[in-house]
Amino acid sequence: MLFDEFRSSLNSDHPQQTASPLLTALWWEAKGNWAKAHEIAQEIESPDAAWVHAYLHRKEGDTDNAGYWYRRAGKPHSRANPEAEWAEIAQHLLGA
Repeated sequence: MLFDEFRSSLNSDHPQQTASPLLTALWWEAKGNWAKAHEIAQEIESPDAAWVHAYLHRKEGDTDNAGYWYRRAGKPHSRANPEAEWAEIAQHLLGA
């Protein structure tokens, strides 16, 4: 799946069946369902899941919790706008 294809899937009512759980979490967050995205991300133990989790808490406005998850991900606290970070994470997950 390519990034443009993934992004265009936001026009549908459901995430693509071929999307990984973490991409599905990003999909739900982009569709405005933060709780569903968070539920998915917190169930996975990996640096990538920690990065998605950090992004979600940053987007929520909980910078302290986001910082904890960025450290777990081994990533610096993002200074990019949320849309740019979302795209960065999605592109990473699609290439991983």
